[in-house]
Formats: sequence, structure tokens, C-alpha cells
Amino acid sequence: MPLITVGVNHKTAPVAIRERVAFAPEKMIDALTSLISNNSATEAVIVSTCNRTELYCSIDDVSQANLVLEWLANYHGVSLSDLQQYCYVHADDDSVRHVMRVASGLDSLILGEPQILGQVKSAYAVSQEGACIGPELESLFQRTFSVAKRVRTDTAIGENPVSIAFAAVSLAQRIFADIRHSTALLIGAGQTIELVARHLKEQGVKRIIVANRTLARAETLANELNAEAIMLGEIGDYLSQADIVISSTASQLPIIGKGMVERATAKRRHAPMLLIDIAVPRDIEPEVEGVNDAYLYTVDDLHSVIEENVRARQDAAKAAEQMIEEGVSSYRRVMESRKVSELIVTFRKSAETMKNVELDKALKSIAMGQPPEQVLNKLAHGLMNKLIHAPTRYLRDAGADADQEALNIASSVLGIYEQKDH
Repeated sequence: MPLITVGVNHKTAPVAIRERVAFAPEKMIDALTSLISNNSATEAVIVSTCNRTELYCSIDDVSQANLVLEWLANYHGVSLSDLQQYCYVHADDDSVRHVMRVASGLDSLILGEPQILGQVKSAYAVSQEGACIGPELESLFQRTFSVAKRVRTDTAIGENPVSIAFAAVSLAQRIFADIRHSTALLIGAGQTIELVARHLKEQGVKRIIVANRTLARAETLANELNAEAIMLGEIGDYLSQADIVISSTASQLPIIGKGMVERATAKRRHAPMLLIDIAVPRDIEPEVEGVNDAYLYTVDDLHSVIEENVRARQDAAKAAEQMIEEGVSSYRRVMESRKVSELIVTFRKSAETMKNVELDKALKSIAMGQPPEQVLNKLAHGLMNKLIHAPTRYLRDAGADADQEALNIASSVLGIYEQKDH
């Protein structure tokens, strides 16, 4: 059966459209059931994230792609003409290639981001739970997960950080031999600092202190991560305890000055302190760079790292694309092999039916007292005639059409070789 992908993503549709066709997790099984019961698809998996909504479907005929698109528009109450402006449709190999690229992070907003593979696996599991997946999509997604795993394992697609928050944490990991023994002071409580805090927590940092102008906001983030919350005015009291300082506020004036850092490093007995300033305007005075045992990095330093890492990911993506092409070819071979297997099963059933008909005749003849030798001859003759009937007709038609290629193929299939005079 044909495979299709119907969807919108961050490349083709603005968020105003993407949010209108997004599926709530708690309604996903109902949506899948509706899609299939509507006769738009025979099998379906729906991936719905902030950056994409995609329907991967097995259908009876490629023309049914329009039915899937109509279903998507109707389900969300969106004008079909509006949706068609932003929607894309992939079929067969293009559909296989697309889902493999998505799962491998090659179609993501951030090249190589790892979260999408988990999201695709979750969508597949939901479809399984709703009994909306069958042999076609089962085979496709198992092959897809295998290819995505290979891309992650055999290329550097996800090794180099390409976000400010992750780059900051990665820098800290390079400076300190074991970040798990470190104390981190995070200044600010916005989205970037929240991401930094989560990355640090994932890496097992020993202690996190969150400083913010509004204590309540600092406490909200701190409570989520089992961290401590302080006011900006308390930074001077805590700075000497911090091995890592990462700051990102909207302040128009520096929050940390050279004198504050000098006093802190003196209390630390010159143990190294890493300061990463990712705010614009800067939160940390540039003069801090001259303080012994204090290592200051700015957002520009991180951007240069990120640019290098993006180039590294792009190089890795080339190798990943080749793996995906191999995955598409491998999947196609599996599908073609399955078709042949079905043909073989049908052929064997046909032969079995012929055998049973002739055997039944023979048994009846023996029961009526006919000589066994005569019955066996008749059985063998009947089986032979039935088995060679279709090939004989094919050979005659090919001969009448002077189709030498067909004759050569038939000779090979039937094991017939010309007898040559010697």
C-alpha cells in the first residue's frame, strides 16, 4: 500500500497556522481513530510538536492524500484552501525519506537536536496503543528508528552544542574536570537561565543558586530544580562560593564589577572561577577579565563556538543524509521482498489446490476399484498438465510476439535450457 506524509512545519507555516492544527496529547488516539474510521487512511501515526504537525499514513491509493488533507482541515475547523498554502505532501520513497530525516534531527529548527526522536517514538507508541498501526507503518518506523540510531551513533550530528544555554554548560564542563563537584550561581530567571539550570541539573552539578531581582521568580525556578533562591543584592555574599557564574538579565548596568570578583577570588584562596556573561548589555564588567583566577567569557565567545559547532553539524549531516538514502533503499528492498513473499505464498496455495483436486480424483478412482498403476499415471498426467498450463501459454504468447527477453526470463525461471547438438 502507498505511504504518504501530510503536514506543516516551521519551514512552511507560521506559528499562527501550526498552533491551529496541533493535536492535544490527550486527544491523539481519538484523532487517529477518526482518521482511520473516516476511510482516509488504513494506518496512521501523528507527530505533533511546537514546530510540526505531520500525519504518516498508509493508504489504498495515492489519490487518497487529498482525503487526509481534507480530514486534517475538517478536524481542526481550518479552511482547506488556507491549509493548502502551507501544507506539504510526500509519497512513497519521499515519505520514507522524510520521516527518517525528521527522526534523525535533519529537518529540525536546530540541526541535529535529539528531542525529536523521542517525540516520534512517543507518537508511534500512541498509535500502537490505539491499534492504528499495521504492518506497513510498523515496518517503516522500525526501519526509521534503526536509521536514526545509526545517525546518532556514527556521526557527530548531536555532539556539538548549538544553543547559548547548552554551549555555556559545555564550556563549564571543559573548564572543570568534574562539574558534579561544582557550585553554580545563575543570575536572572528568564528562559535562557532556566535552560542553563536544567542542563546543569542534568549534568549533576552539586549546587545551584538562582539570583533574581524578584525573589518570587527566583524561588519558582529554584523549587523546580531543588536549588536556592537569593536576591540580586545578595550576590556579593554568595559569589565566593560559586565555581561557575552564568548571568543573563535585562539590566542596563553591570551587576558584577571587578572589585566584587577580586574579593570573591581572595576568599576562594584563588580557586578558579568561571564567569559566563550572556546578557546584552553585559552584566559583568569587562575589567573582570584582568582578575587573576577569574575566567570571563561573553556571549560573543559562545557565538563563535556555536558557529563552529553548526559547521561541524552540517558536515555530519552530509554523512547522515547518505545513511538515510541507504535506509530508504533498504526499506524499499524489504517492501519488494514482502511483495514477492506474498506472490510465493499465493503460488504455493494454487499448487496445493491443484494437488488436492488431483489427489481427490485419484482416491475416488482407487475406491471404485481402478488399478493403482492406471490411477497413478492419470494423477501424474493431470498434475503435469495443470502445472505447465500457465507457463506454456506464456511461452506461446512470447514466441508469437518474438519477445526474446521474455523467453529468456521464462527459460531461467522454468529451468529450461536449449539442447545443443554436439
